[in-house]
Amino acid sequence: MELSGQWRATTANDERRRTFHQPELDDRAWSEITVPGHWSSHLEFAEAHAVLYRTRFALKAPDADRRCRLWLDGICQQSDVWLNGRYVGTTDGYFISHGFDITQHLEDRSDHLLAVDVTCAPDKGAAARTSLMGALADPELSGTAEENPGGIWRPVRIRETGSTAILFSRTVCLGADPASAALALRCVFDTPVAGPVVLRTRVCGHEHELEHPAAAGENRVEWTVDVPEPELWWPHSLGDQPLHDLLCEVVVDGEVSDSFAARVGFRSVRMRNWILHVNGERLFAKGIGMLPTSARPGDAGSSEVADDVLTAKRAGLDMIRVISHIARREVYETADEIGMLVWQDLPLRGQMARGVRPQATRQAREAVDLLGHHPSVAVWCAHDEPFKKSETPSPTPPLIGQQTPSWNRTVLDRSVRRVLNRTDGSRPVVAHTAVPPTFPDFDGTTSHLWFGWHHGRAADLAAAAARIPRMTRFVTAFGAATVELQNPHLDAARPHGSHHPHDSQWPTLDWERIAASVGAPSESLLHLVAPERARDAEDWARLTGIAQAEVVKTSIELLRRLKYHPTGGFSLFYLADASEAGGFGVLDRQRRAKPGWQALLDACRPVIVVADPLPPLLSPGEEIDLAVHVVSDRRTPIDEAQVHASVRANITGGGSAIVSEQRWGGTIPADGCSLIGRVNAIVPGVANELVVSLKLTAEELTVTNEYRSPVHSLAV
Repeated sequence: MELSGQWRATTANDERRRTFHQPELDDRAWSEITVPGHWSSHLEFAEAHAVLYRTRFALKAPDADRRCRLWLDGICQQSDVWLNGRYVGTTDGYFISHGFDITQHLEDRSDHLLAVDVTCAPDKGAAARTSLMGALADPELSGTAEENPGGIWRPVRIRETGSTAILFSRTVCLGADPASAALALRCVFDTPVAGPVVLRTRVCGHEHELEHPAAAGENRVEWTVDVPEPELWWPHSLGDQPLHDLLCEVVVDGEVSDSFAARVGFRSVRMRNWILHVNGERLFAKGIGMLPTSARPGDAGSSEVADDVLTAKRAGLDMIRVISHIARREVYETADEIGMLVWQDLPLRGQMARGVRPQATRQAREAVDLLGHHPSVAVWCAHDEPFKKSETPSPTPPLIGQQTPSWNRTVLDRSVRRVLNRTDGSRPVVAHTAVPPTFPDFDGTTSHLWFGWHHGRAADLAAAAARIPRMTRFVTAFGAATVELQNPHLDAARPHGSHHPHDSQWPTLDWERIAASVGAPSESLLHLVAPERARDAEDWARLTGIAQAEVVKTSIELLRRLKYHPTGGFSLFYLADASEAGGFGVLDRQRRAKPGWQALLDACRPVIVVADPLPPLLSPGEEIDLAVHVVSDRRTPIDEAQVHASVRANITGGGSAIVSEQRWGGTIPADGCSLIGRVNAIVPGVANELVVSLKLTAEELTVTNEYRSPVHSLAV
């Protein structure tokens, strides 16, 4: 039975909380609110941090050998639940489906009142966060700071079962090869009387039965089902994605009392030296981060959510990183169907308060229950950036304060990692991101590298990687933010007493507010594009898009050149903006392409030909010496390939001239990076721009690339 529809609601306070759950309370003066949904969608609740919900429904009590369970599939963030004036239980965790046995609450009446007290108070400016909301409430992830995601945002339903009811279930593919696959199943069920219970599993035409001597009350059963000669699930660049329906039934006295189902894929995934191996095949993971499709996750339509995953595949990517949140189910279902791998963060971001540890470990178990059966989920990550941000942004992870143990890194993250390893065990688990080598093992974890954004140029990444190779083993964030023309602070936010948006002279803007609106520090935004480079605000906003594209192109090309030596993959920060103001997305809020989108497409093609980045400004007579590489993700060699490199000078006053040309031929090895040769040239004195053009041709394959740099004009 679904309880979706129009409920009654009012803002919560201490006085209303004392009586709101009573059936006789007259709530006709309360506002109507849509469930499922978010309360900030309703004007009267836009500023609320706690809302009281009520709904009435008719339902007869089940027969004596039947049970009813109330399921609240998603409440953001915490709630207390009452039925017919009696307390049912509490919920905590926005992505968790909470179930309560309400059989006795339904007795002696057919008209019922369900009342839910929901609280969602994001931590704003707190030194240590107390709620596990991750990207849903982090002001650094643009678009989330102004919109409270609180509410009953997923369906509420009542489900009837037999006398033995399933409370929790879990399915995980422990491993697979062409000979066999192993599924680990867990079922927690409640039965009123002791006696034998049969757990019957069906998958791929195979049936498996396990008899369990159940005790009265709650029972936990774990078992393994072997599937012979399975069809293996592969990432889209390696193979097909066969999926299979699994059904597990709890059978009592020959009758099915309850059941659960899952769609599974058979595959194994391992990570060695930060290189992913799927079914034994190594894969360089080209990835991109994803925020919730909407700042209020329940507002997005199913097709909108799925389209983000499809868009990532169209960009030539292998992986999406679900940044610091548990996404909508459409993300994982689509990833399963099209062969996109998922790097799954838990909703822990930044410095967390000590009191969150019990909830964090519980929600880690719940995440495995929810997502464990999805073959696309390849990596668990416990905590994103588990430290206090430095006041001075740096292009590399901060070292100060990270060399000694901390409660977040040493206690919280290890606790969550242990839970993930114990409850799953089939996937690699990363304790945290952006932590440099620290005591006692000095190994470090993934890197967040902001060359060209916080400091210097994106090309500086090459020198940094040469000095500290392990810094680029796996990069889970890099990129740059853009500011959109419709950013409300770009045109209207003027300090110094201006009352009209056009009264002030460029570039006197409130840069702090502009930067905050896109989740960025102002000094980084102004480093990306200095205001003096632009004619006006519109020109400056346009230049941020061009600068982002350069950071995307240069960073990805450099990381791909380090393929497997030592880089195992990367994840650009991120796919699409959550705010109309702008952000780090290569798509805007409406999913329109920025210049960075084309840069991403070009840099992530299966085969690319690349050269060392040019200096930002050349001088006449200066010599350039650039290495040329071909990076191939193909699983077979490219025979009879030809690479042509030319250096062209665009001449002051018009026209151009070829300065240098080189050609090479041979076979490009499979799945690797090959040094082809070097481009040498002297910058002519008449040039105002130097252009390096690369072209690779082979049978049914043509790939091009281009680099440009201005030439400093000689004084007359």
